[in-house]
Amino acid sequence: MKQIRIFDTFNSSQLICTYSGYKPANRHKWGPGVRDIYALHFIVSGKGTLETHNQRYLLTAGDSFMIFPQTEIHYYPDPEDPWEYVWIEFKGDEAKRLVAMTELEPDKPVVTVCKVDLKPYFPVVPGAEARPFEKMRTEAQLRLLLSYYVEFYPRESPSINYVQLAKEYIMINYWRTTLTVSDIVHAVSLERSYLFRLFKEAEGMSISSYLTAYRIERACELLRSPGLSIKSVACSVGYKDQLYFSKIFKKAASYTPSEYMTLHSQDTNALAEEDAVAGFPEISN
Repeated sequence: MKQIRIFDTFNSSQLICTYSGYKPANRHKWGPGVRDIYALHFIVSGKGTLETHNQRYLLTAGDSFMIFPQTEIHYYPDPEDPWEYVWIEFKGDEAKRLVAMTELEPDKPVVTVCKVDLKPYFPVVPGAEARPFEKMRTEAQLRLLLSYYVEFYPRESPSINYVQLAKEYIMINYWRTTLTVSDIVHAVSLERSYLFRLFKEAEGMSISSYLTAYRIERACELLRSPGLSIKSVACSVGYKDQLYFSKIFKKAASYTPSEYMTLHSQDTNALAEEDAVAGFPEISN
């Protein structure tokens, strides 16, 4: 049976808000130095200067700037009209991904006046004693804030990968018994024959064959899990007719679902016996 490539998903949801605040107009400055976090600033009024990557940015009300991890920066207010700003500090793998969706980057850390006032969307980070739901809400507010930066300052989009879109749609919807190739084409929003050609060139099979193979791959995983009936497995991977599922499965895997379950059960028992001989403790459920 052909091995199906599973899509990489963003399985790390790490987004940690570390600090936030409001800085009234004064002569506070920082740097030169580096930080190990992201720090997004929004200038409410006044003026100031940011120096980084051998560039100097003169900033004013409505502008935003980002401090990037391990990037040397120096910022300071205008002596005649010192800036007033709000800021939020955050870190984590998810933080990196979200910031990458904007045009902000280490050598372009500044964006100009936005169409909306962004100040109200800057969350207040609770203290160390914050309860879990308070931290969750702060992270949600940060996501909302960053969504505005993604909307108004988006990174230039690369060409659309329609094959990847089709595969992702299959990954999310393969369990639906009503899913059809037409649904996939409609979701991708591309002319049918052109998508078919792109998919065939990229994957070496049709969309229909890929959908079937993906379902069978998921079925194999479920059949190796004790306690599930074949009928339940069939429904879980998008087949409401158990007999039809068995027919498709045998054609793809060279075993009936029941034979596959028996074979896997024998393999599991053999491994358990080997572990017992080797002195590994038996773990009961």
